[in-house]
Amino acid sequence: MSAPIDRQAEFKQRLAAVLEDLKVSGVEDGEAMFFLGNFATRVCDSVKKVGWTDVKNVITTADYDRLLKEFETEGNRLYREGNLKAAYALQALAMSLVARTQADPQVKSGEVLLDIVIDTAIGNYRKHAKPKN
Repeated sequence: MSAPIDRQAEFKQRLAAVLEDLKVSGVEDGEAMFFLGNFATRVCDSVKKVGWTDVKNVITTADYDRLLKEFETEGNRLYREGNLKAAYALQALAMSLVARTQADPQVKSGEVLLDIVIDTAIGNYRKHAKPKN
């Protein structure tokens, strides 16, 4: 029997799976990218930042913990309701936050790629979907 996978290895595998999914079809899925842009834009607007990477550079530990809990609670609710694309978007945001705390170079590379997708989704959301005030 093999040893149980440690939490960091499990996270690394999950991050790799999300990145692979985004590579294969996710970025072409307009609905999923809409949810990703919508959720990330709300967080950015709440702290008066333009991009997701800007948010990650300024959030406090308390904000980090609060966001992860919100993403978990809301993502689980959306999943139970069958709104899988919205739940997936929140999972991607949570993984990006957690990746920021990891030292593994492969995770750091994955974080950069994921953040590019998130920042692109924010830009597209702001350009095409966000109502003008």
